[in-house]
Amino acid sequence: MKVLVTGNAGFIGFHTAKALLDRGDEVIGFDEVNDYYDTSLKEARLKELDETSQKRGGGYSFIRANLANRDVVEACFERHEPDRVIHLAAQAGVRYSLENPHAYVESNIVAFTNILEACRHYKIDHLTYASTSSVYGANTKMPFSEHKGADHPLQFYAATKRANELMAHSYSHLFGLPSTGLRFFTVYGPWGRPDMALFLFTKNILEGIPIKVFNHGNHSRDFTYVGDIVEGVIRASDQIAKPNPDWNSDKPDPATSNAPYRLFNIGNNAPVMLSAYIEAIEVALGRKAIKELLPLQPGDVPDTFADSSELKKCVGYQPSTSVLEGVKSFVKWYRDYYEV
Repeated sequence: MKVLVTGNAGFIGFHTAKALLDRGDEVIGFDEVNDYYDTSLKEARLKELDETSQKRGGGYSFIRANLANRDVVEACFERHEPDRVIHLAAQAGVRYSLENPHAYVESNIVAFTNILEACRHYKIDHLTYASTSSVYGANTKMPFSEHKGADHPLQFYAATKRANELMAHSYSHLFGLPSTGLRFFTVYGPWGRPDMALFLFTKNILEGIPIKVFNHGNHSRDFTYVGDIVEGVIRASDQIAKPNPDWNSDKPDPATSNAPYRLFNIGNNAPVMLSAYIEAIEVALGRKAIKELLPLQPGDVPDTFADSSELKKCVGYQPSTSVLEGVKSFVKWYRDYYEV
């Protein structure tokens, strides 16, 4: 299989590209390598992918460019002719969207339009793309289900990702493009993003700097280990979306359609309190954190909890990594990578 993986210098994109290479697929990576966070970490991920490719005798190529550039995207599809696309490139971050919304329009709206158009014209077998649990926004009924509405986002970031889901549906309906959107729930693990809690907490605890604990540690997240996420992403990509023959326009199911379109939650299905997550980090580091207790941040939601039963039923997705095990794996990587 020849797979285009966008955002392959990023956290989830890197792990996905590596897993595809490890199973013998050909991978075309596409990433701008912007400076939203430390580019040296992104370059190290790219180097790791190069080394993985060399060990297996090739099968990996990389395009360093901006997906918002329509001509470059079209040239990529014309030259490489991918069978499938796993679109993981995006401007991430809830709080950054309060400061720089235009970055989200370029990366999450314009770039996604270019991907949809290319998939349409080059007859891609299946488009799998990243959405987010943040689309549930003001919803409070737990666990979050794809079969319930998600039309009250609380941040612009979430609004752009919800827009992606609607845009994908229009292409599935109009052009028969099979598309699957995956709503990620708080992904963590080795090679993670420096702006996320696990990275920040680990760094500060090791340096003896207080950590900022929002909502006094009393909110919960469905923390999901990156290895489990990647397995789910690849399984979803392998299962090409099909129309739901039982879809009823009088009682429309938001997760399916009479077009080849699917939406799935992809989480651990086991939320953990932030305070317990910090305890797991303390155990892995063998050090106690100095905590600065603060109120909930603007745009944050108190809790997330994924109902991932649909993904399990459709592709056999079954996360198996506990928070204690996953945090331990991250801490080992962090110590090795930064020689701490």
